[in-house]
Amino acid sequence: MGRFMNTFLALLSLVVALLLLLAPGLVQAQEQYVPCLIYRTGPFAPGGSGAGSGWEDFMELINMKGGVNGIKYKYEECETAYDTARGVECYERVKPKKPAYIQPYSTGISYALLDRTARDKIPLVFMGYGRADASDGRVFPWAFTFPTNYWSQNTAKIKFIGQQMGGMDKLKGLKIANLYIDVPYGQETRPLLEKMSKMYGFEVQHFPVPWPGIDQKAQWMDIARRYKADWVINRNWGVSCTVPLKEAARLGFPRDRIVGVWWCGSEEDVLPAGPAAAGYYASNFNGVGRDFPLIQEIIDKVYGAMKGNISFIRVGSVYYNRGVVQGIAFDEAIRLAHKKFGVHPVTAEEMQWALENLNITEGRIKEIGAEGLMPPIKTSWKDHEGGGWVRFQQWDGHKWVPVGGWVEPLREFVRKEVEESAAKYAKEKGITPRTSEALK
Repeated sequence: MGRFMNTFLALLSLVVALLLLLAPGLVQAQEQYVPCLIYRTGPFAPGGSGAGSGWEDFMELINMKGGVNGIKYKYEECETAYDTARGVECYERVKPKKPAYIQPYSTGISYALLDRTARDKIPLVFMGYGRADASDGRVFPWAFTFPTNYWSQNTAKIKFIGQQMGGMDKLKGLKIANLYIDVPYGQETRPLLEKMSKMYGFEVQHFPVPWPGIDQKAQWMDIARRYKADWVINRNWGVSCTVPLKEAARLGFPRDRIVGVWWCGSEEDVLPAGPAAAGYYASNFNGVGRDFPLIQEIIDKVYGAMKGNISFIRVGSVYYNRGVVQGIAFDEAIRLAHKKFGVHPVTAEEMQWALENLNITEGRIKEIGAEGLMPPIKTSWKDHEGGGWVRFQQWDGHKWVPVGGWVEPLREFVRKEVEESAAKYAKEKGITPRTSEALK
């Protein structure tokens, strides 16, 4: 009997040892893999490192709280340096690991991946960048633009200028200069501005800036002296965002008559300009600062445990908070997928369903601790933008100050443009737009 018991105990010990060896693998199977295609190097490193780190810190917070219904994030960076070819290489490198979605943080990379991800049936998400007509889920079932796209932002800018002038009727007769970096990203909103100028009676003139946009003296002489603009739209990127503020100051053009794209509205864009930036407006789709319960929770738990992904001084900055907002949206989609498909690591096809059935209400945002940090998002199989809300902020010389509440874009106008552009794309690519939520 003793010999039998000894043998039994020995076998039991062996089984326990094997289970312990296998345990990491079992835990691994219950992790949600998230590839982070970001850029901590290159000319646009502030944007990639800031937003990417906010995203990662949010996932770290969720992990410290036990994960999403017990499933923790396993996030992995792939450095793109904002280079399209490297971005495609990153995608091919992470694809075999079966990611639930891809967010490339680059318009160029998102364009390059659009057909690939559709073919591979992996959701491609470009929040606040990429091509605006991908908001039409009938033509682009695997691409998502929530919470807002460039076209919605552009209509909100015109509404904001109207508000500052005392009403939309005051737009009539205004001269608006569209200063843009001369690449596809910069050129994208030209047609919409021309159509809106006819709608509201203002004049628009376009001023292209050759890449990389360091020298804008000639453009600003034209804007301030010859054209004599009333307002300027600053649609640059990186260092070319800061140059207009310095040139405007040099020529005496008021900075509170310049409104920037949200990629020209970070601390990194205005601090190098010094006093010349004071008064400058910029659009945004997220709140700024640390005065949000969720940001405070990240500070207390993530940075308190020395697990942060960026210098603490940048926590609460424009780019950082934008990454947190993106993390919230993805997290809510995963939770929604769990309700529909069960609690397990979400697949790409399950994520696609969740992303086009999002309904992040104001009540839920408050529950998360992100009230004022992000707008509500409600998507559908037709509408992958999910709201289009935009807000504005002004640099007071030391910090960004919110100006008013969320601004609703010209929804009907934008949707008409989106559908027309998507229909052209569908014709070019031989795509038959779907007529129901079901995917083929």
